[in-house]
Amino acid sequence: MTLCEAEKTFVLHGVEENFRIDGREREDYRPMELETDIVSHAFGSARLRLANTDVLVAVKIEVDTPFPERPFEGKLEFFVDCSANATPDFEGRGGEDVAIEISNTLSAAYHSPKVFDLRKLCILKGRKCWKIFVDILLLECGGNLFDAVSLAVKAALWNTQVPLIRQIDIDGNNVELKVSELSDCQRLDVKTAPVMVTVCKIGEHCIVDPNVAEEQCSVGSIVVSVSENKFSTVLQTGTGSLHSSTLLDCLKLGYKVAQRLDDALWSTLSKIQPTEDVGFLK
Repeated sequence: MTLCEAEKTFVLHGVEENFRIDGREREDYRPMELETDIVSHAFGSARLRLANTDVLVAVKIEVDTPFPERPFEGKLEFFVDCSANATPDFEGRGGEDVAIEISNTLSAAYHSPKVFDLRKLCILKGRKCWKIFVDILLLECGGNLFDAVSLAVKAALWNTQVPLIRQIDIDGNNVELKVSELSDCQRLDVKTAPVMVTVCKIGEHCIVDPNVAEEQCSVGSIVVSVSENKFSTVLQTGTGSLHSSTLLDCLKLGYKVAQRLDDALWSTLSKIQPTEDVGFLK
């Protein structure tokens, strides 16, 4: 979708009046819908719909060997796939750059042990560990991908069940593990997992949760990743630039909104009860 100058002016005036084209104020999010445990063959899963943005996340786990330089840690990898039906921009190889940018940003956001402790995934020092694959599918793109993906990833990791190690048998270089049944597992600790907030500057003001039209009107934007009371990463997106004072305003707004968003997510997750045979992929 390409906007003409008159449409961009309309969006700009709405932001200035704190009354955006869909009726929201500058710090408001669009309605969200969250489902968990909807992919039957995954260890954890979540689907989040933020207005017209639709994201599906599935988590898989396997036993692997730790990196030699980090013998006490497990592994966490992110893979992003952009459906060609999500937006015409993803047709052909158009979604590859977006997928790489999102996966790299997630890797950077989860890099610190204070955000997500990979040491809890270690099974046997230098020999065995859990490797977590987080597969992300962008089903529909209606703006603000980073925020939607981060919330869906955190919900899917919260939903993930890690089997317990019942017995370890070592015979020379061979290590055999006996794990528990899927009914006897433990959840991942994702309390400090980061939440991303995209802050765009339109005119003289900053907004959150931009839709597709507002993204085209933005003169510059950043994605801040917040874990509890600290930033885990900051990414500038788009081609525009921001003045230092504007950047500081964006960071303050992103920090405040991320905390509010994280509280809302935890409140929602705490109300989710285990169910059977539900979800659109079962």
